[in-house]
Amino acid sequence: MRSAYRAHVYRFLLTRQWLITMLIALLLIPATIKLGFWQLHRHEARVARNELIGKALTAGPVPFDTLSAAPGFAVPKDLTWRTVTAAGQYDPAHEFVVRKRTDSSGDTIGYFVITPLKLADGKGSILVNRGWVASGNGATEYPAVPAAPTGEVSLTGRMRADETSGSGIKDRAGLPDRQFNLINTEQQAKETGATLLGGYLELTATTPAPADQPELIPEPNHSDIGPHMAYAIQWWLFTAMIPVGVWVLARREAKDRAKQAAEAEVAVEAVPAA
Repeated sequence: MRSAYRAHVYRFLLTRQWLITMLIALLLIPATIKLGFWQLHRHEARVARNELIGKALTAGPVPFDTLSAAPGFAVPKDLTWRTVTAAGQYDPAHEFVVRKRTDSSGDTIGYFVITPLKLADGKGSILVNRGWVASGNGATEYPAVPAAPTGEVSLTGRMRADETSGSGIKDRAGLPDRQFNLINTEQQAKETGATLLGGYLELTATTPAPADQPELIPEPNHSDIGPHMAYAIQWWLFTAMIPVGVWVLARREAKDRAKQAAEAEVAVEAVPAA
């Protein structure tokens, strides 16, 4: 009797409006579960990246040319950010700047200063990112850049992979003289004819120390894991709320319909017989 009553009360669930509502709910459940796992995988990738960077930064320094021994060498992920050393003389004639780069605060756009270093062992040259400088009077003018140290220098820095258009940085031709959008050894080798080892050095220290130099690039933040795990949990909580929400709405409508039916019945009984 009770089950028959419930079936009668909940017959509204077979209406077009409620069938559409339940269909949407059924479609949302797998979608939100998938979105949760997407955020979880982003969290795992962020943690793995941070661990890789931390391991590279704490490893002992090695000569740059023991990791990149030839032009065109593609720096793998496990060598990126590795502390490296190099000795030689700067080649200011082939210095250039890279456009649209921000300072350490991330607020001011300027340039990275890239100066080739001819290695003392004669194996070739490497590109050295000496740091950041502010823009000059306009985007077409070469900025004011502290001169590279002369004579023999010893450098310490971080190993970085060549930048490419595939990394999200747009490259284009027709830029002002000695201005580029990418730090790319193959591009510069074609431009200058020099033998450049693959990858580049992101400068952290120079011996002897120069009196003036561009703003050094800070160490990457490898402690922030981001909000992705929290987002994953939020999506899964939302998944759990979908059927609960449908049930609550259905219960509320069933009570409203029962109340309306009872009121209608009372109203009929209150009508006096003719």
